[in-house]
Amino acid sequence: MANLAPTFVSPPSGSCGGSLRTSRISAIKLQGRETEQTHLNLGSSYRKKQGLRSNASKETPGLMQGNRTDEYKTAEQTGGYDSFNEMKQRFLTFKEKKYLENLELYRRLAESQAPEFMVIACADSRVCPSVILGLEPGEAFMVRNVANLVPPYESGPSETNAALEFAVNSLKVKNILVIGHSCCGGIHALMSMENADGDNSSFIRNWVIVGKNARLSTKEAASHLSFDQQCRHCEKESVNHSLLNLLTYPWIEEQVMRGNLSLHGGYYDFVDCTFEKWTLDYYKTISRGNEDVIAVKGRSFWS
Repeated sequence: MANLAPTFVSPPSGSCGGSLRTSRISAIKLQGRETEQTHLNLGSSYRKKQGLRSNASKETPGLMQGNRTDEYKTAEQTGGYDSFNEMKQRFLTFKEKKYLENLELYRRLAESQAPEFMVIACADSRVCPSVILGLEPGEAFMVRNVANLVPPYESGPSETNAALEFAVNSLKVKNILVIGHSCCGGIHALMSMENADGDNSSFIRNWVIVGKNARLSTKEAASHLSFDQQCRHCEKESVNHSLLNLLTYPWIEEQVMRGNLSLHGGYYDFVDCTFEKWTLDYYKTISRGNEDVIAVKGRSFWS
């Protein structure tokens, strides 16, 4: 029933420790392939009326006219590798080995769903809860976002709290599991911000700022550690702050008080392939009267 005290383990050589200094969230690092441009032929009268310039490089592909069909041949059509062909084969294997062999299950799922879990995980491609935790269709209602953050109730509508409302009030899930992970680019971005209260046009920055309290508590508790170790600390600390944020939703706290809903934290280290899991102790947490302190129980380490 002790406080969750994240362990500070230096990342092994060649792990995410080095990449954290140089990387950002994959969404920031999009390396666009060169796209072929086509020209939009606009009549002179139309250009005058709309005040548009027929600069092909500034037009959206959907508005372009006279596209050459041969420029849009897929890799499959040209004899090259097609990643969607690989995806197709995986789907057909799923249909043969999973769907058809469990047809009754999937027919029941087609009628309704009654998952026991709601899972909130990061959008990182290396963190796939269904794979690492063996979750089958119908077992978990899931939402994934950058840095697996839960905004507080007063933040207003988002896709995360919309999913929470549906999962708790309609699906009546019994467990909510927030999963953090190693080498999180979103947490790296959060910890890299010089001013957590400043305005910025970046969508990513304006999202990860949800975790600013975890950042502040990490700076206070782990200022003597290296930046990489601070990021690791914050990866776990942000999970705890998300658990606290869950309690700001009246209908979540009500179900927790009644014993109908449990809130859990998890941490997946994909460098070592280990998983930590803990459960929020509601009554010990609220008895402390400190909004930034969480009490936990049932902590376990899977390796």
